[in-house]
Amino acid sequence: MKTISVKREGRRWYVVLSCDGVPAQTLPATGAVAGIDMGVASLVTTSDGRHLANPRHLATSADRLAEAQRDLTRKKRGSKRRRKAVVRVAALHAKVRRQRLDSAHKAALALVGDYDVMVHEDLRIANMTRSASGTLEAPGRNVAAKSGLNRSILDAGWGVFLTVLAHKAESAGRELIAVNPANTSRTCSRCGHCAQENRVTQAEFACVACGHTAHADVNAAINILRAGLALRQAAGAA
Repeated sequence: MKTISVKREGRRWYVVLSCDGVPAQTLPATGAVAGIDMGVASLVTTSDGRHLANPRHLATSADRLAEAQRDLTRKKRGSKRRRKAVVRVAALHAKVRRQRLDSAHKAALALVGDYDVMVHEDLRIANMTRSASGTLEAPGRNVAAKSGLNRSILDAGWGVFLTVLAHKAESAGRELIAVNPANTSRTCSRCGHCAQENRVTQAEFACVACGHTAHADVNAAINILRAGLALRQAAGAA
């Protein structure tokens, strides 16, 4: 045992244990590899056409959270009723976090069980979800649309999922590779032509050069896989 910590979250108490020398539970090889494209419509899309659902826990609880927040604003500061309202809002947010973490564990476990090598985008989520309003010197554009996308990305829990996936992959003896996501969604996985016009809609990819059509996320996942395998080969040759 390395550390023991106790934390409180609302009315719940947790004991967190950190242990040294825990044996890895290596899974048998499957011979399968996959590129992973992170998304909002689907949390994960793989290069072989598999889609893992995005539960949207925050969106599902939005009405209850809004009602609890409105109730909180009506309470007098310092009153017992306000303290109870604060606890209720915190409990609802905590439930969303637990649901998101549970979904991340289930999705990561499904991938780790099926693939020996997984390649994902090296995403800078904090940069992607910066305030859409910008600054006084450089105000943002399309603020409403960008704010909505930010909420969707945070609700999907990409960061939580990738952290859980990394832990499970290491424990199971799987290989996880992160690649630069630049142009993976704009490049044709058949001919390699890269153009913004290739991405017709969120879900539709149609190459303007060779006419190849595919689900946009599957096309991106294939490009991600190829980039990861190329990095792996280069590292092996070095």
